Amino acid sequence: MNLPVKLILASNSPRRKEILSGLRIPFSIQVKDVAEDFEPHLQREQIAEHLAEHKASAYKNDLKADEVVLTADTIVWLQDSVLNKPKDLAEAKQMLQRLSGNVHEVITGVCLQSHEKHEVFHDVSKVYFRDLSETEIDFYLEHFKPLDKAGAYGVQEFIGMIGIERIEGSYFNVMGLPVHLVYEKLKYFGILPL
Repeated sequence: MNLPVKLILASNSPRRKEILSGLRIPFSIQVKDVAEDFEPHLQREQIAEHLAEHKASAYKNDLKADEVVLTADTIVWLQDSVLNKPKDLAEAKQMLQRLSGNVHEVITGVCLQSHEKHEVFHDVSKVYFRDLSETEIDFYLEHFKPLDKAGAYGVQEFIGMIGIERIEGSYFNVMGLPVHLVYEKLKYFGILPL
C-alpha cells in the first residue's frame, strides 16, 4: 500500500508497534531520546498529553512535507498520584502492592504532528485489580520486565491476566495506544487505511 502521507511511529514500545501494525498502515519507527519531565502542577490527562506533545516537538523541524509523526505517553493514575515507569524492582514491587485491590486509571496521551497540522488527544481506561498476593507479585517481577511499563505492569502479561477483574474503556489504551481514536485522527491527516 502506497500512501501519499508517510507515518512515523516515534516509540520503541513493542506494544505500540504491535497495535499500530494491526491497522495494516505502513509506518516507520524513528526514536529520539526526549526527557519525560513534567511540571508538578499538571494532573491526570494533562501529564499524558504534555509528554506526548513534548516528544512530538523534537521531530517538528525534521519532518518532510509528506510525513506525520505519532508520539504517545501512557501514565497510571492512582489516588491523586502518577505511577510512571519504576526505576528498579523494589519500586516496581511497591507500585504493584499499591495497585493490588484498587481501581486506577490508565491515561494515554497521543500527539500527531505534521508540517501543517497538530493534534493532541487522550483516552482514559479504568482498571480494577483484585488483591494480589506477594507470591504473585514476586513471580511477575522475576519472570517479566516491569521496568519499561507505567505502573510496573503489562495488561497482556501474567499479572494483568490473573489480576485484572475488569476494564472500563479501551483494552488497547491500557496496552499503550488508544487505536480506535488514532484511526479516526489519521484520516484527518490524510492517512486513509481503507
